[in-house]
Order: sequence, then structure tokens, then C-alpha cells
Amino acid sequence: MPPFILASESASRKALLEAAAVPFMAVASDVDESLIKTAEKTKKSSSSELALILALAKARAVSKRYPYSYVLGADQILECDGFFFDKPQTLNDARTQLIALRGRDHQLINSLVVVKDNQLQWQHTAIARLTMRNFSESFLDTYLAAVGDAILGSPGGYHLEGMGSQLFETIDGDYFTILGLPLLPLLAYLRQIHILAD
Repeated sequence: MPPFILASESASRKALLEAAAVPFMAVASDVDESLIKTAEKTKKSSSSELALILALAKARAVSKRYPYSYVLGADQILECDGFFFDKPQTLNDARTQLIALRGRDHQLINSLVVVKDNQLQWQHTAIARLTMRNFSESFLDTYLAAVGDAILGSPGGYHLEGMGSQLFETIDGDYFTILGLPLLPLLAYLRQIHILAD
């Protein structure tokens, strides 16, 4: 059987699949997300639509190179009051994002797609709602010094699985969704297509 492919080099997504004993290989999609985001913002696409479009673009880009494989594309959008947050590029960007989210609710919208021979086979979108606590500047300084550049790969500048959990007051949603890969629906689909044992 051709390999199951994750169209991403995301460390957290790879770690989740590895921990769940999913056989896969990771291949970077090389999709320019900024071009797609700019076009979709002009169209006023919703966060769910944007996450799905990005996940599909990533999966299709890799599927062209591996047409006989099932290819998983995934994307996560952080939305707060209609504004989409990109991954911070610097710790200063992360600080700005965290200050903007402090004391407020936001959503993490995750879309997963599986493509084979460039054709959509399966899709799933999940949403988690999070409320960040009104943390102090002192805590923010301590947090950023402790986590460093590791958070630059995550919109909002946090990893819930680490010290980032201290940023939150409440969370409503699946833990795996917050980490960027709604795992349980994906595992069910992988059993259906016999990548995993039933």
C-alpha cells in the first residue's frame, strides 16, 4: 500500500500522529499560505472556509507528487472578534498577539482533508473556544523568556501542552483540536480506509 502522507512538517502534528501509532511520512507542501489568505480575505471568506481552503491546497500540492497515496492536509486558524491571527514571526509579534488576546475569547478553527489523486476523499472541521485570563505584564515577560522561539510556529503565540496552559481561564473544545489535529475523527476515517486496523 502507498504511504499515508501528512502534507506538513508541523512538529506538533507529526508528534500526534506518531503518538497514535499512525504509519505516515511527512512531506512539506510548499504552499504559499499568505497568497491564499490575502485572496480569501478579499472575498471575505469565513475562518472555517479559509481553514478548509488552506488544508485542501496543502493536500493537493503534495497529492500531485504522490497520486496513489492518501494525503492529509491540515490548517488551523485563530480568530478573535473577526480578526485572523497568523503565526508570530518574532517574540515581539508573539507579545503583541498575547496582549491582544489577554482577557478575551477566541476560537481555533481546524480543518482536515484527505486527498487521493488530487480528489477530496474526506474532510472534517472542528472548533475550540478558549478564554485567555487577564495575566500580568510580569507573567507575560516570564512566559516569553521561558518558552522562547518555540511558540513562533503557533498562531497566538502559545502551546497549550506546555507553559501556555497557564495563559487560560477556560477552554471549550477537544484537546487535539487545540493542538492542531482533531485526531479522533481522523483515526476513525483511517480505520475506514484500512490504514489502521478496525
